[in-house]
Amino acid sequence: MPDFVRRHRDRIALAAALLAPLAVAAALVPLRSTLTGAEAALVLVVVVVAVAANGHRPAGVLAAVSAAAWFDFFFTRPYQSFAIGKGEDTRIDVLLLLVGIAVSQLAFRARRFRVVAITDAGHLSRLRATADVAQAAKSGDEVVGHVREQLVELLTLRGCRFEYGTLIGHPPRLTADGSVAVGRREWDVDRLGLPDEEIELRAYGNGRYLGRFMLRPTPGVTPPLEARLVAVTLADQAGAALGGR
Repeated sequence: MPDFVRRHRDRIALAAALLAPLAVAAALVPLRSTLTGAEAALVLVVVVVAVAANGHRPAGVLAAVSAAAWFDFFFTRPYQSFAIGKGEDTRIDVLLLLVGIAVSQLAFRARRFRVVAITDAGHLSRLRATADVAQAAKSGDEVVGHVREQLVELLTLRGCRFEYGTLIGHPPRLTADGSVAVGRREWDVDRLGLPDEEIELRAYGNGRYLGRFMLRPTPGVTPPLEARLVAVTLADQAGAALGGR
């Protein structure tokens, strides 16, 4: 997905995160006398899930915060005020915030993992070709070399090498779900692009760590999540070839 399209989509998601809970909460005001606070909160949780499922992680969190704020404003006494008068209302508002954040993360991850079902013919062809190489290759090194070339094309890399043996250092890491981890935190690839340093992609065979591909990103190029997931699958194929020989 081009960067300008991604930025436009992200702005829409953030706007929806701010405005959708407000619009729904305001629409429920005429029903305030018949709805309990818990029922109104559940409706707003559904809004948070909808935003998170169609947006990104920050949008889901922002939607949860917005939903909690507008629940406080419209459904806790004194109305049209951000003050909360009763302990029960406070508990519902806090629970709405916490549940909203939790379900937004689940919705985001569900959306992310849907792309595991790869439908792009080019990606399928790449995986099939690698499987054929793995079956015909006389050594695991042949498969590693093939996968290295595939990764350069797939992720538009400046270069890629393979390291056998133990892990050295703590470079950024392309993880199994297609995200990039820098230390203990997740790197926002969609917003920041790939880190400007080598990124490791580990290869395992029979449950054992066998080596890692060291990826050299091209500045300004942000491979989409689908491509990153295919890269992980290619590394798995290389690991299986190495582990089975």
